[in-house]
Amino acid sequence: MKSFFYIVMSVVIIVLSSTAQSAVIKEHFTEARYNELRESGAVFLVDVYATWCPVCAKQQDVLATYGKNNPELNLAVLVVDYDTDKEWVRHFRAPRQSTLLLYAGEEQLWFSVAETNYDVIANQLNKALQADKR
Repeated sequence: MKSFFYIVMSVVIIVLSSTAQSAVIKEHFTEARYNELRESGAVFLVDVYATWCPVCAKQQDVLATYGKNNPELNLAVLVVDYDTDKEWVRHFRAPRQSTLLLYAGEEQLWFSVAETNYDVIANQLNKALQADKR
């Protein structure tokens, strides 16, 4: 009986986790994808990230929470690797890792370094995504 209960609970957990989709769609930065998003007028975030950066890890938690709280929204996040994508780090004038740049098409809406406050980040994302719906 116990094993049946564990099987049922496992199935329930798998079903629930597969239906909870995130609004934050992270992908490795490519110039082609960057240009595609700009030309389409989409709202997207460029995340200058380093695996060893504790501030970046906090930002990832904020973005994951934002995605779970807003599953109906879609936000592409292009991740620029601070250590290997130096050309793009310079292009975006990122003074360090943990730099976030929010765009709506060609227009840069927000530039932030080391911001980890959920309310600040969510507010900027909401403003951009709400304006995009109009």
